Amino acid sequence: METITIELKNSKALKLIEDLEALSLVRIVREPKTVKGKKLSERLAGAISSKEASDIDTELEQIRS
Repeated sequence: METITIELKNSKALKLIEDLEALSLVRIVREPKTVKGKKLSERLAGAISSKEASDIDTELEQIRS
């Protein structure tokens, strides 16, 4: 299978794509909307565990001294 991105120019085009999906000819994969206006720290919160963060801090302190 091949994945392509399509920019829809009007709502009728979306209906046609949805009809193709109903016929099992294509599958619609919606990309999550990007979150604008959030701080980077808010978007990355929870990306690494507390232990990993602590280990990184320890390593950085060792490198800097």
